[in-house]
Amino acid sequence: MTTEKTTGETLSMEKGELVERAQEGMCRHLDTPGWSLREKLALTCHILFAQGHDSGLAGQITARAQAPGTYYTQRLGLGFDEISASNLLAVDEDLEVLSGGGMANPANRFHSWIYRARPDVRCIVHTHPLHISALSMLGRPLKAAHMDTCPLHGDVAFLAEWPGVPVGNGEGEIISAALGEKRAALLAHHGLVVACRSVEEACVLAIQCERAARLQLLAESAGPVRDIDPELAREAHDWVLQERRVQATFAYYARRVLRSLPAGDVDPLG
Repeated sequence: MTTEKTTGETLSMEKGELVERAQEGMCRHLDTPGWSLREKLALTCHILFAQGHDSGLAGQITARAQAPGTYYTQRLGLGFDEISASNLLAVDEDLEVLSGGGMANPANRFHSWIYRARPDVRCIVHTHPLHISALSMLGRPLKAAHMDTCPLHGDVAFLAEWPGVPVGNGEGEIISAALGEKRAALLAHHGLVVACRSVEEACVLAIQCERAARLQLLAESAGPVRDIDPELAREAHDWVLQERRVQATFAYYARRVLRSLPAGDVDPLG
């Protein structure tokens, strides 16, 4: 015996029911490619390069490795667009190379401090994208005042004073303390740091931070930015940051990068 579906049956449901229904659907229908951790980290380097996050050899993107106190990072001397899964380094908290050739960026030191302070963090993105960097020069925090940027609501700290080049332990203490329990921080006169529970989440939020900074600068050139309703912003924050949705968003950006690679370019999956 078959049960006929009633047309329009969802039109009388409460929003909470519809959210739960949508979440169940995403778990069933959104595929998550089986990339390894190293492949996802290399893809993130290429995705963020394509999104304007490169600044020569500045910036680092890291992910916790399997052994406690170790993580993967790119080799100093390579740009984000030159990173592949095979040329990533594994380093310890002292930045001693455990596998791979060359050396890590000495500025990775503050990543060690964040990983120590935040056991929940699996990936850290630190970049100097154009609009984030411009906003960092103005001494103003990043604002999440548009639906698209609500994943950042209440989740972006602000370090108001630049502590200098982050190669010392003092800078590591200052940056990790400023970040606190949030997912991201705008660093005055410097750039962006994102610390998340997965590589996919860190990549997606880094993209959103730069977009939010660009929107803020555009809006503030015309007038004061109006704040968004905090309750609605939190609802949107939690909706967009669902794990399966974040994974699907990352996979979309990865497909774009993989399709656009010219012949002869470094393959992030290589």
